[in-house]
Amino acid sequence: MASEAFDAILAIVRSTDLLGGNAATPDELRRSMLSSVGGMRLPDDVTIEPVDAGGVPGEWTRIPGIATDAVLLYLHGGGYVIGSPVTHRNLCATIASGAGIPVLSLDYRLAPEHPHPAAVTDATAAYSWLLEQGFLPSRIAIAGDSAGGGLTIATLVKLRDDGVAQPAAAVAISPWVDIAMTGESMVEFADLDPIVEPVGLGRMADWFIDGGDKTDPLASPIYADLHGLAPVLIHVGAVETLLDDSRRLHKAIAAAGGRSELVEFPEMVHVFHAFCNLIPEADAAVALVAEFIREHLVIETTA
Repeated sequence: MASEAFDAILAIVRSTDLLGGNAATPDELRRSMLSSVGGMRLPDDVTIEPVDAGGVPGEWTRIPGIATDAVLLYLHGGGYVIGSPVTHRNLCATIASGAGIPVLSLDYRLAPEHPHPAAVTDATAAYSWLLEQGFLPSRIAIAGDSAGGGLTIATLVKLRDDGVAQPAAAVAISPWVDIAMTGESMVEFADLDPIVEPVGLGRMADWFIDGGDKTDPLASPIYADLHGLAPVLIHVGAVETLLDDSRRLHKAIAAAGGRSELVEFPEMVHVFHAFCNLIPEADAAVALVAEFIREHLVIETTA
């Protein structure tokens, strides 16, 4: 049974129009998201530092006492149109604290100004920059939520195709891996998930692909060859519109001989992890993300 805190948060979310239906412009959507989540107070010991990651802006999130030879590359969600490191500071700081490593949160280029493949180009450039800084692949993890979760998988595919070593592990939180939006849950849970609804998400898909092929493997990695990827943890809410994206991704990775762990959270909606430090369900889920990252970095470096 969901907590009272979650029910209260959900009631607030239901009173808003996060994706703007057919009305809002990209800039209006960005301002709305920033005003909603960008002002959450971080613990006093969290340090935020701007960084140029191989020509891509981003920011370091650091906490005293964490490792210096390992890193999480984080790719924020927002339908490839909205969101930024600022909107995801709370989540990144909580993961950094739990995993004991700094987080590089990437401010990759957004559509419609910069359609596909700008995002995956920026993500792979930032990963290569981390390698140039001396981070070993076995000491790097990649994670992302929603579009950032899809971008996480696309980045793994692009790195493999380019002959670049995979990171130690990857985490995809409520990943959007099919911008063609063919999953049955897009219809089944349209009235239950107030975070992502089909009309607004469809507009973002159109802006992102800019007339291109929505089954392009690097835009919709559910259609990619998924062999040879790093171990992946997939988290998804059990009543969210993108549930089928996660289920199909998990099955596709397994069918390709890879390692994938899927966790479905009863009653939870899209990227409920973003409410960490506000609701217990999010705190527990983010703790599992941090544990997965920590365990795989250790396994890879001691093998």
